Amino acid sequence: MIIKATVENARLLVAIGESSFIDSHGISAAKKDIDEYVALKFNVKTFTEELQDFNNHFYIIYHNEIPVGYSKIIFNYSNPNIDKKNVAKLERLYLLKEFHHLKLGIELLNFNIEVAKTHNQTGMWLFVWTENTKAFNFYTKVGFKIIGSYDFKLSETHSNPNYQMLLTF
Repeated sequence: MIIKATVENARLLVAIGESSFIDSHGISAAKKDIDEYVALKFNVKTFTEELQDFNNHFYIIYHNEIPVGYSKIIFNYSNPNIDKKNVAKLERLYLLKEFHHLKLGIELLNFNIEVAKTHNQTGMWLFVWTENTKAFNFYTKVGFKIIGSYDFKLSETHSNPNYQMLLTF
């Protein structure tokens, strides 16, 4: 089951997001940098603000009535590397690692693709850390192509190299 998240889900999103981010990016920088980023980005205040912004669409995926992941998509999010109009940015697709083997990530991605299509989007783009081979392979397998690069600023002293990827519908 996949449902649209509301402000009431902020604490849940914080918990899933923090756990998923640390699992996938925790080795990408010094512990101090990771801890500072997590404290800044994964808190109830930040999520409440994001959930109140009508441009952000969060969806929670459940397995056996347990929330196990979420996504954040933004429609009509232009980027200089993309010459198409009406392209969505998939800003987050997080799934708790103990549920990866159930293929719920592809279910949540496909759900977001269908939602994007119903909002007249012509494609979807995202950033993925170059060393997150599991995520990179996941997106490549469903048809995303590298179209550029981006330095993701984790802290004042550390950035992670990311691929920018695009899937055209």
